[in-house]
Amino acid sequence: MNKHRVLITGITGFVGPHLADFLLSQGDVELTGTYRKVENLHTLGSLRDRVHLIQMDLTDKASVQQTLEQTRPDVVFHLAAQSNVARSWQEPARTFDVNVLGTIHLFEAIRTLSLNPVIQIACSSEQYGLVTQEELPVTEETAFHPLSPYAVSRVTIDLLGYQYFKSYGMRVIRTRAFNHTGPGQTDQFVCSRFAKKIAEIEKGLSDPILTVGNLDAVRDFTDVRDMVRAYALSVTTGKTGEAYVISSDVGRTISDVLELLLGMSRVPIRVETDPALLRPSDVPALFGESKKFRETTGWKPEIPFEETLQDLLTYWRARV
Repeated sequence: MNKHRVLITGITGFVGPHLADFLLSQGDVELTGTYRKVENLHTLGSLRDRVHLIQMDLTDKASVQQTLEQTRPDVVFHLAAQSNVARSWQEPARTFDVNVLGTIHLFEAIRTLSLNPVIQIACSSEQYGLVTQEELPVTEETAFHPLSPYAVSRVTIDLLGYQYFKSYGMRVIRTRAFNHTGPGQTDQFVCSRFAKKIAEIEKGLSDPILTVGNLDAVRDFTDVRDMVRAYALSVTTGKTGEAYVISSDVGRTISDVLELLLGMSRVPIRVETDPALLRPSDVPALFGESKKFRETTGWKPEIPFEETLQDLLTYWRARV
């Protein structure tokens, strides 16, 4: 029997190596991953020998077309993106080029080559933006009120997925993932930034002060290893054309997250607010209800949040 041909765009990002590791553990998969920068290939570790790698620039239509023509996948996990909310304020045009134009190039390559893969589009809870207290928890039916260039780009990708499904019958599944964290995440994201700073302070590489932004914000965190299981299930048991919220269904303040991590620290640390870490506009509270996805796929988170944070801190202790 032929192996399923699977393409992961942006395989060297945070989620890509975890997804690749999970898929390879499940059975016969011919796995290809795209990357943009050679220097990021280290994130794959030992997986590098088990994945066919192709350098691809999402903003280059010919590059995307050539990749799809070469791989002709049965399944596409579209992870490649400019995914940092804070950076999107500094680079809104670049964020749209990569996220929106890149997704159009992907869809158009699939369409013009007459391919018919199942396509998982990794959308984001940031799309919902400024939800009211009455709208919580967020579901698939909650209206979008995006509050950052990144969030607007994700709304656009989501709607493009729906449009290509309706217009061309593309087998698109849109997953709206809430925050996910764990080993391998860069320090551009809040849990990982806290963990890295604690590891640096423990080793005497930094003063015992941790600067923070808005600690009152409420977010919904899932372990990345649970999230990639959800992504895999979305393409095997999800319904094409549908959108699915994927979340832990638990809202936590950033202050609570920080308190848990500080409780794992081996040294005392002082916390100070840094106005530079506050965003031009921020979402006060955002947590989901993943009932639709759980009932469709049977998925549920399995890794306790405390274990996720401990693994993240262990990851940084080994690297700073």
